[in-house]
Amino acid sequence: MIETSNLGAVMERVNAALERLELVHCELEPGSAIFFHGNLLHRSDQNKSADPRWSLLCCYNTKHNNPYKASHHPFYEKLQKVPDSRIKEMGVKLFADGTEFWDPAHDRTVGAGKA
Repeated sequence: MIETSNLGAVMERVNAALERLELVHCELEPGSAIFFHGNLLHRSDQNKSADPRWSLLCCYNTKHNNPYKASHHPFYEKLQKVPDSRIKEMGVKLFADGTEFWDPAHDRTVGAGKA
């Protein structure tokens, strides 16, 4: 795993990887998606087109893939499983400013407010 800073990968380690490993370019069509293994060093060059480039980053990791040394990345901690009914028992919670996170009674995507 390449060590990262809050600005991205540590360039000393990136350069060492580039000396030893193949650089592979992936050119995709609009609307395409690409998935990376959690340990794969990857990047995206600057978007020089007039069109915006959207991205969605979802990061998942297995409990067997802890960082090799202590860092700002968390180590695996077992989650406590609770019954699905607990979600309804919690009810609607508000943010500090009083706004709701999500209320299905007012969410049109689940059919609320439709005739």
